[in-house]
Amino acid sequence: MKKLFLIDAYALIFRFYYAFIGRPMRNADGVNTSAVFGFVRYINEIIRRENPHYLGVAFDPPGGNFRHELFADYKANRGETPEDIIVSVPYIKEFLEAMRIPVIEVPGYEADDVIGTLSREAAEAGFEVFMVTPDKDYGQLIRPNVYIYKQRKGGNEGVEIIGCEQVCEHYGIDDPKQVIDILALWGDASDNIPGVPGIGEKSAVKLICQYGTVENLLDNTEKLSGKQRENIERLREQILLAKRLATIEQHVPVAFEPEKMVMESPDADRLAEVFQELGFRSLLQEMRQGHPDAGILTDGKPARPKSGVSPSAPQTTGAPNLFSALEQTAGGSSGQADLFGASTYETIDTVAHTYHIVETQQALEALRDRLAAVREFCFDTETTGFDVFGDRLVGISVAVEPHEAWYIPCNPENTKRIIDTLRPVFEDERIAKIGQNVKFDIMMLRSAGTEVRGMLYDTMIIHYLLDPESRHGMDHLARTLLNYSPVPIEELIGKGVRQITMDRVPIEKAAAYAAEDADVTLRLQLRLWPQLQQAGLEELYRTIEEPLIRVLADIEMTGVKIDAEALAASGRELSGQLVGLEERIRELCGDPSLNVNSAKQLGEALFARLKIDPNPRKTKTKQYRTDEEYLQMLSDRHPVVGLILEYRGLRKLLSTYVEALPQLINPQTGRIHTSFNQAVTATGRLSSTNPNLQNIPVRDEQGREIRKAFVPSDDEHLLLSADYSQVELRLMAHLSGDAVMIDAFAHDADIHTATAARIFGVAPADVTREQRRQAKTANFGIIYGISAFGLAQRLQIPRTEAKAIIDGYFATFPGVKKYMEDVVSKARETGYVSTLFGRKRMLPDIRSGNAVVRGLAERNAINAPIQGGAADIMKLAMIAVHRELRERGLLSRIILQVHDELVIDLLKSEEDEVRELVVRCMENAARLKVALIADCGIGKNWVEAH
Repeated sequence: MKKLFLIDAYALIFRFYYAFIGRPMRNADGVNTSAVFGFVRYINEIIRRENPHYLGVAFDPPGGNFRHELFADYKANRGETPEDIIVSVPYIKEFLEAMRIPVIEVPGYEADDVIGTLSREAAEAGFEVFMVTPDKDYGQLIRPNVYIYKQRKGGNEGVEIIGCEQVCEHYGIDDPKQVIDILALWGDASDNIPGVPGIGEKSAVKLICQYGTVENLLDNTEKLSGKQRENIERLREQILLAKRLATIEQHVPVAFEPEKMVMESPDADRLAEVFQELGFRSLLQEMRQGHPDAGILTDGKPARPKSGVSPSAPQTTGAPNLFSALEQTAGGSSGQADLFGASTYETIDTVAHTYHIVETQQALEALRDRLAAVREFCFDTETTGFDVFGDRLVGISVAVEPHEAWYIPCNPENTKRIIDTLRPVFEDERIAKIGQNVKFDIMMLRSAGTEVRGMLYDTMIIHYLLDPESRHGMDHLARTLLNYSPVPIEELIGKGVRQITMDRVPIEKAAAYAAEDADVTLRLQLRLWPQLQQAGLEELYRTIEEPLIRVLADIEMTGVKIDAEALAASGRELSGQLVGLEERIRELCGDPSLNVNSAKQLGEALFARLKIDPNPRKTKTKQYRTDEEYLQMLSDRHPVVGLILEYRGLRKLLSTYVEALPQLINPQTGRIHTSFNQAVTATGRLSSTNPNLQNIPVRDEQGREIRKAFVPSDDEHLLLSADYSQVELRLMAHLSGDAVMIDAFAHDADIHTATAARIFGVAPADVTREQRRQAKTANFGIIYGISAFGLAQRLQIPRTEAKAIIDGYFATFPGVKKYMEDVVSKARETGYVSTLFGRKRMLPDIRSGNAVVRGLAERNAINAPIQGGAADIMKLAMIAVHRELRERGLLSRIILQVHDELVIDLLKSEEDEVRELVVRCMENAARLKVALIADCGIGKNWVEAH
């Protein structure tokens, strides 16, 4: 089983601080480094001894936690944290960052709660979990495959691993969870949790062994006698409170993401800086002794070249790397690193390879001829940046067979010659091309003067289809799939203010780095493609994801024009509205000097002065809560709440779009070029960044003003917007086969009115606006597995009324209810759900014993085929529209895709042809039991067209 170690940071920090209290260690600046040194040593010992697959360190966050709200004196008996520990913590976090070990903190919860949650989730996901702590409270968390890992008393007798058997045997209990009940009676002096007078550990254990839980004990106090009975009955509420305080929370808002805890090779330079500053000379010395050829002298100069570069390519020396030893292979496949020993990751230094630098025209032509003779090759580009219009090509790397690659340096003088020479192979339809996030490389080569044709194998997207909720970066894939750690880009260009661009990196170093990228990507493709075929996802890739790569490349390069002057005018208007809202809020709050943007001042005004909530909620720092979610719940309490929410919404629009969009206009093209992400959302939907156009408000007036600034490319063009009508509900009708819903769509009825008429038992003509609104919310909410509680919140109605609406909905559409039950049942059998087109959503929690976790998985099981299917349909429509525009030689272009909408930069003379083409392609993207409908509009801006 994969081993996960979760470390309670402060438990170890305090332990090592006090272990050295008599003779503390200090560095040259007089800083007490005892806790840091002990912590570092212990982490290293765990890595050396246990060789963990995954590791994370949990810290208590600053401020209080929810237990302080339950019991003001929680931990009140503890003195102030020693100053030396306060100083030590940042160093420890720097050490962990350099080790690439995640630091986990969740506001409002202690490290115990974080570890409790993660250990539970990890165990349910099939991991073997070791909680590193001496704290007895953790006994309650022990379960199959979850253990306490602690040093034996005396310090030199190894470690003690405590599982279910050990903890039950120690206390004589049946279930480790009963540790909570023991602590509730016994109390916990270290946390100032009060116990029952006269009851110590032995008495508490005896009582819990007899009665099982404190609740059962409290129900049977007549069986007790004397002072014990009196105390327990008198302190009933205190005992229940003590149990709540002693209970480690296992549902903290933190997700178990194993890919973020994978043991990786450390950041050597950063680690050396930390050790140097702390004066840990012995640790630095141990690193050098751990691998004599590490090539690092005390002055940081590299002393040996990297190996494996062919005679035609230069020998390269790496950047200073104190952890060269960690990059050596020691066998195994876990990819873990021993701090002072060897890593099991292979690297460029340990794997035999031949990387060539192509420096002459003759060598370039020979390479071209070799590429022309193969069925597929891998390529990658090195550039000065990520702007395909303003940045330039620095080099091209290619690979045909594993462990051999070529690097072709490019500069302003030779790029045209190189592109002209390679154009025949890049534009050869018969030769497949392999890449990682190949869309960027396609756009970069297009800017340099050539198209990339032929089948595309994108390792990022292939892995995304196999594991949509994981990370898909090349370095991560190389470590997890190839047990190989590529050269970090920081070794070449640095980071921060001193970072340089790739064209300033010596060719020898750039060659090794770039050739390795092509080589590794090729090896990933050879590993991933058979897995994709075995998973039955090849057709999905070939028919949807692969053709979409070029569609998105064209959309991104075309870009969209923004009317900056219109945005500026909107900005001035919004600013004026904000000033007016501020004045009105101050007036209603009775405070002319109120800073509306200060959460603290706003909280005092709303809750201390206006008292809009008799029991106001507070943050962990004891301030009044003023977040949007909370204020939404109070919107009917006072008029000022609505004004505050409106103010915040306008302010967000101003900063996120009105002020930001003009800054994103590319100076080379005069347009905005958003980046569409094909491998981000688990459902299959596209997302966009720089800017994110998916979140521009549609319905309110301010959002419309922003969309109004999206305009055609010139006076010869208009914007065409084509939007699917209720595609997700139509998919639900198709998948469920519900006769009533299918009939409503077949007769082109307003589905929300038809739903309301049946739920509320009235004629369609008599459906009120409120009834239609409730039916619409139910229609879309059911798709997402909404509960009565959730529907009640959305509609702001009593839960009983919401339940009646849901019951009425299922009575109206029995096929929908059966579909939902069937899809969850099937998911429980297979562990996943699929869309009509084969896209899979893995649901490992569908069999969870925890009702909350299982419920979320069940909702995803219901929703994923719907949302993912809608995403697939839109992608097929985009591919069809793009293909027909090209094949017909039309000049209109797709410029945006947002949710269920396509936006076209429409040449006026092509209006009729393009309108017909777009609607037909969208409505025929899939054959369902109900018709797909696309509404189409044309205008001088996005608002007019929508």
